[in-house]
Amino acid sequence: MFDPDCRLCPRLAGFLDQVKKEHPDYHARPVSPFGDPEADLLVVGLAPGMHGANATGRPFTGDFAGILLYETLFRYGFSSAPESISADDGLQLFNCRITNAVKCLPPQNKPTGDEINGCNRFLREEVGAMPQGGVLVALGLVAHNSVLKALDLKMSQYKFAHNACHALPGGLRLIDSYHCSRYNTQTRRLTAEMFHEVFSHARSLLNPL
Repeated sequence: MFDPDCRLCPRLAGFLDQVKKEHPDYHARPVSPFGDPEADLLVVGLAPGMHGANATGRPFTGDFAGILLYETLFRYGFSSAPESISADDGLQLFNCRITNAVKCLPPQNKPTGDEINGCNRFLREEVGAMPQGGVLVALGLVAHNSVLKALDLKMSQYKFAHNACHALPGGLRLIDSYHCSRYNTQTRRLTAEMFHEVFSHARSLLNPL
């Protein structure tokens, strides 16, 4: 179960202590997943951003990456509003949950392999709670690999590719997407249209004709 007081990773715990001193009004703790624990759609990101989730306490809230994500979730009926402003803005997710492979802000936005693996226990529980036929959207390679690890699957058998769909045990499906980061969108590695296609794909799997 998610632990808001987790300090299992010494480097991350120490870094959060430092950030809290510099930004006393920031959340600067492990960031809780957001949405229905038993939702059919689970969106998995990498880790909280310094001035986004680490500041606000809600995944993808307050930073650039969240702009496209929440607009897209609203477009496909997974959110009550197209913009997530703060943890207390009243926004709701519908049959959707957002989480991160690593729950704490890492220095330079780069968690180590040990930190990714250490935090996987929480993602394992989240994936395990999903209903049969559920869909996961992995935002980036780290999220993709973390989902596979949570299910004890061999990464070599599930190649990451944008909008690729993988059948997983328990009737789950995993759809890959490039991360909606500022770098990816500004370089047009990921366009809004490409991102919309991923969630259109997810919606079609959850609501087949």
